[in-house]
Amino acid sequence: MRRAAVLNPPPLDFEGEVGLGCPRQPKIAPGERSTRPRTTRRVVEARERSEPSFLEVVETALTRRPSTMLCNDQVGLPPAIPAMCGAHGDLLPCKGRGGFDRARRLVSLLAALSLAACSMEPHYVRPEAPIPPSWPVGDAYLRQSEAALPTVTWQEIFRDPRLQQLITRALAENRDLRIAAANIAAARAQYHIQRAALLPQVDAGAGVSVGDRGAAAGNVRASYSADVGIAAFELDLFGRVRALSHEALDAYLATEAGARATRLTLVGDIASTWLNYAADKSLLAIAEETERNAARSVQLTRARLEGGIAPRTDLRQAELVLTGAQSDLAQQRTALAQDVNALQLLVGGPIDPALLPASIEEVQDRFGEVPAGLDSGILLRRPDVVQAEYQLRAANARIGAARAALFPRISLTALAGLASSALTGLFSGGAFSWSAGANADYPIFRAGAGRAGVRQSEAQRDAALAGYERAIQTAFREVADALARRGTIGDQLRAETASVAAAADNYRLAYARYQGGIDPFLDTLVAQRSLYAARRALVATRLIRLTNLVTLYRVLGGDALLDVPPDPPREAAPIR
Repeated sequence: MRRAAVLNPPPLDFEGEVGLGCPRQPKIAPGERSTRPRTTRRVVEARERSEPSFLEVVETALTRRPSTMLCNDQVGLPPAIPAMCGAHGDLLPCKGRGGFDRARRLVSLLAALSLAACSMEPHYVRPEAPIPPSWPVGDAYLRQSEAALPTVTWQEIFRDPRLQQLITRALAENRDLRIAAANIAAARAQYHIQRAALLPQVDAGAGVSVGDRGAAAGNVRASYSADVGIAAFELDLFGRVRALSHEALDAYLATEAGARATRLTLVGDIASTWLNYAADKSLLAIAEETERNAARSVQLTRARLEGGIAPRTDLRQAELVLTGAQSDLAQQRTALAQDVNALQLLVGGPIDPALLPASIEEVQDRFGEVPAGLDSGILLRRPDVVQAEYQLRAANARIGAARAALFPRISLTALAGLASSALTGLFSGGAFSWSAGANADYPIFRAGAGRAGVRQSEAQRDAALAGYERAIQTAFREVADALARRGTIGDQLRAETASVAAAADNYRLAYARYQGGIDPFLDTLVAQRSLYAARRALVATRLIRLTNLVTLYRVLGGDALLDVPPDPPREAAPIR
């Protein structure tokens, strides 16, 4: 893969679409499909909205008559920006005269300059996935279905109604999901905070002051004032504030993708723990049956010993089988209790015992197959891969902010208010005053800190790129491993089933030969232990088969019920 070509900013175009050396912005051609994930395409489509160029806005502003206030529809500003003239319902009238009118014209021109700002962000190009275009093939892998990008839901894979009830409750009550939801809310609020810097902050105030000069009695003076103004509003001519807003938006979307990954992992963990309980229940039944058979063998052997037919070694060997089964019985009871505790933690509260399975054999036909498809590009929709890509986008936007910090910062301050020594004269004609000004700051000497900031952001982008590629490679490895296990588990299950049948028949024959006095009791005990081990191995293989379906569901990450599009960030309601 040519890493040097990824995210490498093109040279500045001084005759580009937005002027002032701003790089051309990529656009999607008519009929071309966007490469953004479907779940967030509508959130960020505002970035691709066509806006008037810098030169067009300035030319329109400079050709207006001084007596006319600039309106949104006159300078071509986007309709999302509030109007600044009386014809559109704002505080200021459209027409005025004198210095006040010129100040309004200056404010509108500077606002137009800010809105037409260019961007220093590098062009974002999704890196090529560093994995083969298709899944591995060979004896260990199955031929997959023809669906290139299958979509499944957990309800289609986990068909047992009891398991579905547990998953539904966990999606509502799990504490990890509540933490993820809180993180999403915090990231959304941070985006709102950063986006608010694109618009001026308007402050209003009123005050009264009373003083006595002390020269003579009755020399008390009072002063009343009321004002509204804009303080140090940064004109984003070089896109620094807008780049920071893009970074906050991508961070919010990455947090949302991380929450979807948490939901996906939760569903898989509940299914795996539920299956572990079923397997432990089957192992408990095997241990109980073996313990009963071993107890009868000990009783029979002791009677034969007392009758002088069997030696003491037969009794001790029978007792070894009994104590081994009793130890396994205690271990399985502990495992069942731990499985219930794990389920309660995942679900978020106590669970009904009726929702637990009776055995692994009972649920082996209640899980659906997971279509993996032929194209490994399916991995790009995994929540953790989507999260890594948005983190890469955020790092890319951070470069734009660092580059813009090398250029001057221009801020605007404006104040209009009323002042009078008498409250009754506060709203008279002579009490009004206004002021407006602009300030430009440019660092002369920073010992290379500005360029070091750019290099730092580029290094962080490279690290995010490597993290994105690693996420894809890890996802490919996990899916390939799951497919390899799926391709051979059927043969292993058939072999284990045949082994149990052969061991059971061998035990019956050995016990019959022992009762007939043909073979010693040791052969019977060996056959009994072989049967016990074969039955436990069959339960473990059945658990592996069902757990493999859960793993495939988790690593493919295509659950349509969990992949819910996030709501576009909206302005938070004011706190009253």
